[in-house]
Amino acid sequence: MAMSFVDSILTESKKSVVMVDRNARVGGHWTTAYHFVRLHQPAASYGVNSTRLEHDGLEEFGWNKGLQDCSTRDDVCAYFDRVMKKKFMPSGRVKYFPKCDYIGDCKFRSLLTGKMYRVAEGTCIVDATYSRTEVPSMRPPPYKVASDVDIVTPNDLAEAPRGYMGYTIVGGGKTSMDACLWLLENGITASQITWIRPRDSYLLDRALYQPGPQFAEKVRGLIRGGLESVMVATSLEDLLKQQASRGLLLVLDEKVEPTMFHCATVSQIELEALKEITSVVRKGHVTSVTRDEVTLTQGSYKPEPDILYVDCSAGGIPKHAGVPIFRPRNITLQPVRYCQQTFSAALIAHVESTYNDEKLKNKLCGPVPMPNEPIDLGLIMIQTNVNTIAWMQHPQTLAWVGQSRLNVLKDSVPDDPAETVAHIKQTIGFLEAANKKIQLLIDQLPEAEAQKMYRQLENFSLGERPRL
Repeated sequence: MAMSFVDSILTESKKSVVMVDRNARVGGHWTTAYHFVRLHQPAASYGVNSTRLEHDGLEEFGWNKGLQDCSTRDDVCAYFDRVMKKKFMPSGRVKYFPKCDYIGDCKFRSLLTGKMYRVAEGTCIVDATYSRTEVPSMRPPPYKVASDVDIVTPNDLAEAPRGYMGYTIVGGGKTSMDACLWLLENGITASQITWIRPRDSYLLDRALYQPGPQFAEKVRGLIRGGLESVMVATSLEDLLKQQASRGLLLVLDEKVEPTMFHCATVSQIELEALKEITSVVRKGHVTSVTRDEVTLTQGSYKPEPDILYVDCSAGGIPKHAGVPIFRPRNITLQPVRYCQQTFSAALIAHVESTYNDEKLKNKLCGPVPMPNEPIDLGLIMIQTNVNTIAWMQHPQTLAWVGQSRLNVLKDSVPDDPAETVAHIKQTIGFLEAANKKIQLLIDQLPEAEAQKMYRQLENFSLGERPRL
């Protein structure tokens, strides 16, 4: 998000930037991620706005066959390094300080030498750590592990010194899915894998989020199906079922109702492979592991001998309450469209470079909470719709969104200008109607639950019903 923000600041303004990075190189969590991780969504909608990450054409084999390029960790790290060296540094307007820590009050310190630095008074401080991603290699397992138990993070999975009779994956998120798929890809059978899945998750179908004219009709179908599912839903739970019935949400087990939604995205090929793993443990979160027993919050079981455990239990992106993105001399980067972090950071930079009124900037950039439970889908749809309506009502931002490399939905808009005007008017009407319906669904919840959901939307007054 920091790289995406700075890229658009350089493109759209004459401002200068100081980048303070705790890491030794750019790339954020990608620099510590496991080697076989890939983007969940197409590379054509990730990275920075000015520079292509994707390769042309569709993938011809593997888990992503028939879909657009999803870059590897090495591709992404090399890409961000190239953006820094080929665009940021040659601009003369970026100073990069790796291995430094921001300590507040416009000061930062070198982690290597202890040298203190200060930026000028009046400098705008941009916090790109609010959505900081955590991966398993960043911390020890959050449960007790006996000394004679073999356990690795996904980073070390490929370096295991020998094969095992069985493999136990701990965690239910996208990292655990990646670990399962890597094992399957490398000859481990589904029957050798035990999957400790504290919560099942609703997933997104990657085929519906493909940029480019050849996929435009599918994207239109995604938008149309999302709005239709809202209008016919009788409750927030029914909204999820309506989306699942239209293929907009996917599940790993039709017999188990998901209790998690983190925007994890899979291909149909990946989904079918993951369904082959039938040894699934649903007894809550792990509390301790010994050679003879795995203890969880809702029970325990005796593992088979000769097991390698793979800890995939990190939380990914934290679920913080939204704060105003624009405050005096302060910007806090957060999603402004759900599950689209780099697009959001670039758009925030566009708004910062285009408008002066802080109230207007916050109207255009209401923070979208990171979803955790499936019921959060309605919440993030409301705020994304509110933001989208605001973008459509401001010509400069509407033009920016329509041309943004990072906008996965841009090809769903008609090319003809006359059709575009009618499309925008119609879309605003649909989004306003959808938001009113979602609000009715939220209002059906018990009062305390409804108020809790509304409080997550920063641009609505606490304790009050939003006026949509």
